[in-house]
Amino acid sequence: MQLKTLCELQGHRGRVWSCAWNPQADLLASAGEDKNIRLWTKGDGDNWKCSYVLSDGHTRTIRSVSWSPCGKYLASASFDGTVSIWNKKSGDWECTVQLEGHENEVKCAAFSKSGLFLATCSRDKSVWLWDVDNEDEEYMCASVMHSHTQDVKRIAWHPSEDILASASYDNNIKMYREDDDEWISTATLGSHTNTVWALAWAPQGDRLASCSEDCTVRIWKSFPPGNNEGIPTQGKDPAWKCESTISGIHPRSVYDIDWGTQNNLILTAGGDDAIRIFSEGEEGWVCDHTEYSAHSMDVNCVKWNPRDADVFVSCSDDAIIKIWRIER
Repeated sequence: MQLKTLCELQGHRGRVWSCAWNPQADLLASAGEDKNIRLWTKGDGDNWKCSYVLSDGHTRTIRSVSWSPCGKYLASASFDGTVSIWNKKSGDWECTVQLEGHENEVKCAAFSKSGLFLATCSRDKSVWLWDVDNEDEEYMCASVMHSHTQDVKRIAWHPSEDILASASYDNNIKMYREDDDEWISTATLGSHTNTVWALAWAPQGDRLASCSEDCTVRIWKSFPPGNNEGIPTQGKDPAWKCESTISGIHPRSVYDIDWGTQNNLILTAGGDDAIRIFSEGEEGWVCDHTEYSAHSMDVNCVKWNPRDADVFVSCSDDAIIKIWRIER
C-alpha cells in the first residue's frame, strides 16, 4: 500500500484544525486559526478550488466544522464560545443561526445522523444537546450534560442511532442517549491514561475507536443485554469493553481518528507529523502503512471520503490541507 498526494490546498493562515466532506463528497469544508471557513469544490481531474471563504461567523479560532446529514447545513465550533450554523441562501453561504451558552471555548459541534439533534462540547466540561428545526431555523437546548470533570475535546454520533459519545481531558469517554425526553449518561469507558482526543464509530455502530495523548488507539465493543458472552449489563443499555489496544506504533500523541464506512480501515493522525492506516486481521489490528512527514507539522484531522473508499483528506498546523489516494 502506498499513498499518493492528489492535491494540496493552501489559503488558510495558521493552523488548520478541522476539515469535513459534505455527504455528496463534492464540497470540502476547512477551518482553523485564521477564524475563516473555506469551502472547496472539485474542479477538473483531482484539482480542488476554494469557492467560498466564510469570514464573518467567529471572532476566534474555529476548532471544528461538521455537515448535517442532508448536506445543506454546516456547523462550526469556535474558541469564541459560540457555534454558527451556515446555510446556502440566494447563492451565498450565510450564518443563519448562532448558538450561545457555553462558558468557554467550544471544541466540537456535530449533527446526529437523524438530523434531529446537534451536540456541542466545550472546555467548560459540558456537553449540550440541541433540538434541531431547520425549517424554522430554530435550535433549542434540550439538555446540558456535566458528566466529565475536565475539558471535553470531541463528540461523535452513532452511525444510525441517536446515541452520542464524548471524549475528554479527564481520560474518559461517556455515552449518552435520550430517555423520555431527557438525555442521560449511560456508560463510562475508561482505560486511557491521558487525554482522549478523538472518537470514531465502526460502520455497524457496535464498536468505537478512540485515540489519546497516551499514544494508543483503543477499540471498544458494545455487549447488549442478553449477550452470548455473559457480560452483565444494566437495564436496556449495553456494556462497553476495550477489546483491543494498539500501542507501540505511535511515538507521540494521536490527535485524530476516522473509521472508513466503506473500507473498514482506520486512519490516525498525530503529533509525529505522520498518517497511519490500520486494517483488522485474524491477529487483530495491523498498521498497513505509515506516511512519515505527511505534513511538516502536527496533523490535526483526517477524514475518509464518504463516496470513494480510497480517498481521504488531512489538515495540519502547517496551514496545508492535503487530499490523498491509496494506491495498492
